Amino acid sequence: MASLLRVEGLRAGYGPIDVLHDVTLTVEPGEVVALIGANGAGKTTTLMAISGVVPARAGTIVFDSHDLTRLAAHRIVKLGLAHSPEGRKIFPRLTVLENLQMGAFTRTDRRGIADDIEKAFTLFPILLDRKSQAGGLLSGGQQQMLAIARALMARPKLLLLDEPSLGLAPQVVAQIFEVIRDLNRQGVSVLLVEQNARMALKIAHRGYVLETGRVTLADSANALLNDPRIRAAYLGE
Repeated sequence: MASLLRVEGLRAGYGPIDVLHDVTLTVEPGEVVALIGANGAGKTTTLMAISGVVPARAGTIVFDSHDLTRLAAHRIVKLGLAHSPEGRKIFPRLTVLENLQMGAFTRTDRRGIADDIEKAFTLFPILLDRKSQAGGLLSGGQQQMLAIARALMARPKLLLLDEPSLGLAPQVVAQIFEVIRDLNRQGVSVLLVEQNARMALKIAHRGYVLETGRVTLADSANALLNDPRIRAAYLGE
């Protein structure tokens, strides 16, 4: 079976600076793959290059048999790849409902969009209570739920999640990670960037370690959890 996502030899960066150097990784259908590493390692840049926000300077990105390497971001969304970015990036002046509708901007099936909005409210009931409230007035946890729900409105085969637990209370983090598990059980593949390496690896099938823009280690999530180097560097042991 072909990989759902295959990134080979990816180089990307900003201005004259290369952040990523020869990054290679895969996501298989039905997998949760964790990408862990220190701040500044290039994790966010990797996701932004995959979703077309940052252009690739070298290498290839193939998703579901489509070459994304030179494709515009909105065309990538249409192919079934959605990105919930670091910092949530919701539209603060739009209501919760309007934010969800924006997530479906590539779609024209009104009935399906309405159904998916209902699914979003089932997934995150607090958003139903806040549906007419401006996104900028939500708590951090509610904004993160909205960011994930908005990405799901594109009906993705692969969901890129960047730091979903950042700055959130432990009980909210636990809720969001349970949602990620549920989405994966429903068939959504996930590429997860997460500072909380332990939580990320506990829900992932496989993981990659990124250091200064290079993949330095790749293994099953369980093997990485039990690797003394990972335990010392990222798990605080």
